[in-house]
Amino acid sequence: MSNDLQQGFAPGFHCSSVLANTCCHLIQEVHAGEATESIAEALLADPTPTNFPKCDRTFVSRGGASNGTFTAPELYNPYNQSRQCLYTFLAAPGQRVLVEFRTFDLRGKPPDGAALGELPACMHEYMDIYSEMSSLETGELVNSAFGGRYCGPIPPRRRVSLHRAVALAFFTDHTYTPSTLFYGIYRFINATEFEVGTPIPNTLCSYVIDVGKRKTGLLVSPTYPGIYPKDITCNYQFVGQPGQRIRLEFRDFDLFFGGPHCPFDWVRVYDGPDNTSAIIGTYCGQQRNLVLYSSDERLLVTFFTLPRAANTQNRGFKGIFEFSESFVKLDFISKHDAEHIRGSECDQKILSKKESSGFVYHPNYPFPYIQKVVCRYFIYGMQDSQNLERVRLEFQNFSIPKNISNPDTCSDGYLKVYLRGQEATDSYDKHDAELCGDGDIIPSFPPPLLSDGPRLVLVFSSGELQGRGFKAKYTFETEYRVPGTAAPGGECAFTYRSEAKKRGEFNSPRYPSNYPSHTNCTYTLVATPNEQVTVVFDHFKVRADAWNATAGLYGGATCSEDWVEAWWTGREGTRVPLGRWCGLATPGPLQSPRGALGLLIALHTDSEAVASGFKARYVFEPAKSIFGDCGGNVSGSPWGVVSSPRYPLPYEAPARGAASRVCNWFITAKPGRRLLLNFDHFAVEGHLTERGCPAAVLRLWYESPGPPLELCGEKAPGDRWQYLSSSNSIRLSFIIADKSVGAAGWRAVWTEVTVGVGEECPEACGGACLPPGALCSGLPHCAGQHKSPRCEDAHPADSDGSTVWWVAGCAGGGFVTLGVCWRRRRRVPRGPPPPPRPPPRPLAARLAAPTDTV
Repeated sequence: MSNDLQQGFAPGFHCSSVLANTCCHLIQEVHAGEATESIAEALLADPTPTNFPKCDRTFVSRGGASNGTFTAPELYNPYNQSRQCLYTFLAAPGQRVLVEFRTFDLRGKPPDGAALGELPACMHEYMDIYSEMSSLETGELVNSAFGGRYCGPIPPRRRVSLHRAVALAFFTDHTYTPSTLFYGIYRFINATEFEVGTPIPNTLCSYVIDVGKRKTGLLVSPTYPGIYPKDITCNYQFVGQPGQRIRLEFRDFDLFFGGPHCPFDWVRVYDGPDNTSAIIGTYCGQQRNLVLYSSDERLLVTFFTLPRAANTQNRGFKGIFEFSESFVKLDFISKHDAEHIRGSECDQKILSKKESSGFVYHPNYPFPYIQKVVCRYFIYGMQDSQNLERVRLEFQNFSIPKNISNPDTCSDGYLKVYLRGQEATDSYDKHDAELCGDGDIIPSFPPPLLSDGPRLVLVFSSGELQGRGFKAKYTFETEYRVPGTAAPGGECAFTYRSEAKKRGEFNSPRYPSNYPSHTNCTYTLVATPNEQVTVVFDHFKVRADAWNATAGLYGGATCSEDWVEAWWTGREGTRVPLGRWCGLATPGPLQSPRGALGLLIALHTDSEAVASGFKARYVFEPAKSIFGDCGGNVSGSPWGVVSSPRYPLPYEAPARGAASRVCNWFITAKPGRRLLLNFDHFAVEGHLTERGCPAAVLRLWYESPGPPLELCGEKAPGDRWQYLSSSNSIRLSFIIADKSVGAAGWRAVWTEVTVGVGEECPEACGGACLPPGALCSGLPHCAGQHKSPRCEDAHPADSDGSTVWWVAGCAGGGFVTLGVCWRRRRRVPRGPPPPPRPPPRPLAARLAAPTDTV
């Protein structure tokens, strides 16, 4: 063999002189389009002298269907010299060669699909395969594509010649080669099955498939079922008549898989006449149940392989095609605001336009549906950082007849419903409902359906019986993912009734994900007449970009973006505001008062950024007294003290099983007087601005109308926590939630005062006039104010402030003593000005607040 020819074989391919003469003799005498018996005789009768017996073999077709076997040569090679044997298979015109190994056990380690030349692999014994020789002219074996090198125990995959010839080159340097080393079969097959249409001139494997010549047929890759060739591009152009569609079903599909986007070998299907048409899909790897439909009478299939040297073992594809006018007409989809899914017969997708609605119909609507048709309906709501929708489906017509031989099941036609996104994992066997029946017999339709998330899928199979089909209205509504009884209209409104459930949870929409923007939600908790409801917040984060809260003050002045509000609700539709919260300031525990209907909680979000929102729990419990577990009603005294339970010992969490412990105090002064409240000690778990008061809170009603002031955290000794009421009454409500761990508690001194006396007030505090003897009572009536010097000679007052010696002495000592007392009182120095109190609510907010009628 010449040096050029020898260079054409892979490294390690060494032709003996006998093999070289045989190859050249074969190539010179065989011309394209001919295969005669003389070729075989020439190969077998080569007179060239050699030191080794000849081992080359050739198998030639005589034009008819034929097959046979081949085995390894039996070789004796005592000196371990290189031996090469060439097996050549030659088909007649109009035929191809199929070669398949049945046994294979060559020495060496196979390359495991690696590129040719990677060592060590197949060094001393191997089989080289050439199956893409385009002609039998001189040098063609050198120029044809190399089909791979094989050794080891795994036989090569079957080969089908791309043209008319296949060559196998066996190499060994072993001392003895038995005939059982490999065994295979060959067949000469008809080449017309690969001509799927009219060949396109000057192409290797491209065809035009015209319905005028072939309405149905096979579509196969160029060498199926053998390993497909490298470096080819095949185009299959389907041309039908107007009104027809094309169905393409791949029965076998096996291409090299290089990744989900098929960057190497692929089949691409275009929904139109050329590669500028819309792409139905690009496919590689192994595909099962791949059935595609064109949208009209044109379709293009392109098969592409890379010119790589990788030892791939994939067989290509085999499919069937059909042109037909009976496939579903797509106008029933386009007329009803849906979009046909390319490649399907009648699948459609419907996407939300933000809480939109529409209708879905059976194919061929309004006429009876077509038999033996399967259509899928993908109805998808919005799902992003700002939107989350669900799908509601309500039937307005339904008739899918049952098989009378099996009326208990939908054994013929059916409509399967998927509410939980099963299609994402191809779990079509796990449907949520299977519907069939005839509305004429029972004049009712299937009940409304509601998806669990943003997707609802229908699969309609018409079966063999024909019916009037179905019509259904779909509605995209916001999915809030809030437990509770939702409002029937789909708005963000939820109700929790004691009769239905005594304990439960509720949350902001989509919690723990961010709530949507531009949303208003309400949560109504309704108790029975002899119950109260308690709400405890376990998580709270509501956006407040401009939040600059004054400690304990919440409302429109501080929460202007997103916020949560709460009210007591009365049985006559009245509401009493409890507060507005935002930022990280978690609302304190809420409890409806005795006799109230319950609680109303609202979430407002604007159109800007969002946050994670809140999670809360509620408990309905038997009603307590108006004072709760402790507290009381105080009136008729000039001053007094209120404190947390067990003060100065730490307060305790509620009894086991109780949602909260509540203490309510009602303090009333004489008509025309007001009340001054000063906290000298305060330590309640929480922090007003950093985390709010989720475990315990003291609410103070001192301005009317208006929501209470919320207090928690710890008062420093130098802080002034002093509040002046706007009327002659105040109310304090101390609520301890079940998650409380306890703290030191609090004590406050209340004092009945007058306002507007001016210089005539001998004992003043922050513009208010204290009652006589208050500064000598031993109680801190005024924040930061010390005992008057005139009290130094007096007897100590009662520690609880219930009696004061100064008042008694002045009252029982006569007129002279009273005058002395009065002069002494006028000499009492004025205390320092009071601390700045929280800014009052805006006038408009006060006027808009409803009257407290609970």
